[in-house]
Amino acid sequence: MSTVIIRTILPEDNKALAKIIRNSLEEFKANKPGTVYFDDTTDNLSAIFKTPDSIYFVAETDGVLLGGGGIYPTQNLPAGTCELVKLYLCNAARGKGIGKLLMEKCFTAAKDLGYKKMYLETMPELIIAVPLYEKMGFTYLQSPQGNSGHGGCDIWMLKDL
Repeated sequence: MSTVIIRTILPEDNKALAKIIRNSLEEFKANKPGTVYFDDTTDNLSAIFKTPDSIYFVAETDGVLLGGGGIYPTQNLPAGTCELVKLYLCNAARGKGIGKLLMEKCFTAAKDLGYKKMYLETMPELIIAVPLYEKMGFTYLQSPQGNSGHGGCDIWMLKDL
């Protein structure tokens, strides 16, 4: 694989990212109600990440989008906490350290924005993601935080930044 470039999202990335996200959820049989699969914002991520104190990064190589991930000030999270959101990679990009690169970029951005903790929601179907989150320092919570609107997720994790 050629050099991977990590950059912020552009409007022209929206269609390819929505496809990567939905294909990933289908692949892991996690395309269920209460997930980003059915979320209208998935089709226009660049607009969502104009929200203050949010940022979304994409990974690309040779002009081809591989996936992305971002941070967002999800409603009703505890003070100083952001959410790691919409971290998805196309099948060909998995297992190459790109998810780790995206997360590290998100950790740095979150700290730069003044966040002290990072929260995430996921589901057991995403069997590749959960061990990566553990490896990157996230620990399990007993219940959700904030109001993400994604009731289909039943694993909640938190990391000190």
